[in-house]
Order: sequence, then C-alpha cells, then structure tokens
Amino acid sequence: MASSLVSSILVLPTSRCHQLKQRLPLLASATPPSTHKARFVARRKESVSVQQLQRPLIEYMRLPASQYSVLDAERIERVSEDTFRCYVYTIKFFTFEVCPVLLVKVEQQPNGCCIKLLSCKLQGSPMVAAQNDKFDAIMVNRISCESDSDKSLVQQLTSDTIIEVSIEIPFAFKAIPKQAIESAGTQVLEQILKIMLPRFMSQLVKDYQAWASGNASRQPLGTGEI
Repeated sequence: MASSLVSSILVLPTSRCHQLKQRLPLLASATPPSTHKARFVARRKESVSVQQLQRPLIEYMRLPASQYSVLDAERIERVSEDTFRCYVYTIKFFTFEVCPVLLVKVEQQPNGCCIKLLSCKLQGSPMVAAQNDKFDAIMVNRISCESDSDKSLVQQLTSDTIIEVSIEIPFAFKAIPKQAIESAGTQVLEQILKIMLPRFMSQLVKDYQAWASGNASRQPLGTGEI
C-alpha cells in the first residue's frame, strides 16, 4: 500500500530537474558533524476525499504490511513483511545523474501506518557514489484516516510527510553562502512533495477501491512512470 510514496519522495523526473538545475543536488547517507554542512527541511500534508465502498476505509488502513500492494512493481520490491526497497527515478543535476535506492520500514498504527526511511544509497558515477558517506537523510510519512471512518460515506485520507537532508557542502559550492544553499535545497524538497504526494494519494485510493470491491490479488497499479 503506502510504500510507493518513498519511491517518489526524494526524486524529480529529469524534465522537472532541468527546470530546477540552479538548485543543489540532494546527496544523502551518514557523516560526522561538520561546520561545512547544509540542512534542508520540507513538510507537506496532502488529503483526499474517499468514497467508501463495500468495505470501510479504516479496515483497509489497518491491513498488516504483509498484505500491502507495492503499488508500483517497477520501482518497489518487498524485502520482508514490513520492509521495502525503492529504486527511484534518475535525477539529473548539472552534468551528474543520480539514482537513490531507499530502504524503508512500515510501522502499523491504529488508523493507518508510518513509513520511515532506514537508509539511502546513491548510485551513479564514481563522483556521485563518493557522496554516500557525506550526508544524512530522514523521511517520515504518516498515512491515516479518521478512526470512525465506517460511519460516513465519505472519509478523508491524509498523508503527512517530512523530509530532512543534512549534507556536507561539496568543495565546488563552498563559495556560495550557506543560507543560499539551504534555501535552494529546501525549495527542491518542497517542489518534490508538491508534485509527488498527489500522485501517491491517487494510487492509494485506486488500491483501496480494488480491495474494497473484492479484488484480493493486491497487484501493483503503477508502471514506473511519473
């Protein structure tokens, strides 16, 4: 179910990145504290109205992770019952192409679930791969509906997402004021959330409709395309 958001959360398709090429690349993994680090933070909440069918939305939201549809088999693979690996789209920044691979865990909650980023690895050129020890990334996405969702024909499904990236500023960008770097990076994250969350919510609603209508196959809906 909700795991497909992660495949979209830290990435823009090449066409969108071209429009934002004045922004900084997002580089992510573990690194020691440094005075030459920039911090980007973005948060967005997206809600959609859902017409309830034969089975209430709250029952769908309470499904165990083992019964989740990955929504997009081209980008998501199941590692265990509650852990997923996400191969996101290639991002093009300046002359570099970056493909993040995310490992996320889904935690059950009373009226939904919480998706947390466990790790992120960058694939690409040797220079891109070299950034894997120079950043930290945190992503939390809480997906929920009202606890009394079986009492109304229309319910609200909500995704509340926060992303934080802390990156060691590459040498080529050290002449740029830190404040300008952080502003640019934050705008990139905000744009990603603005584009990707509505798509994710749309897929989630379609999966609920299939499940509520009696389709127990849990087949993925996506084709790997934005």
